[in-house]
Amino acid sequence: MNVHDCIFFQLTKASLAGTGFWTKKVEHLGVTASQAMVLNFLGEEDRILSRVLRQKLQVTSATMTGILDRLEKIGLLERQPHPDDRRAILVCLTDKGACYAKDINRIMVIANGEFMKRFDPEDSRVFRRMLMQVQEKTQIERGNG
Repeated sequence: MNVHDCIFFQLTKASLAGTGFWTKKVEHLGVTASQAMVLNFLGEEDRILSRVLRQKLQVTSATMTGILDRLEKIGLLERQPHPDDRRAILVCLTDKGACYAKDINRIMVIANGEFMKRFDPEDSRVFRRMLMQVQEKTQIERGNG
């Protein structure tokens, strides 16, 4: 098999294309693509357990810790002890972080439209459905579904 025909090569290249596009849209804010996604999730649900946030993002504990450390260092979020479980940590947006989260969500809506306009509407619908299927079937195979 030619490497260019390998689905894993194609998925990697598509992921890099999407991440690169997204990175350019948020870099003026001084955050990475991954940090922007964390802020976006927190904009939807603030004061969330760090482990729940990690599960939503589907990243390792070490990756999550690094992202949170950097966002905390630049004053966009803070970690607070959970009031009922001293072992649990809540991730909370600062006021500045909440402003960033709103801006990032606005940028995401625009960027999403720009990226997807490359495809006709039916191809876009099929593409999204297939991406969701890849995620769902992979979670089931890993025992997470």
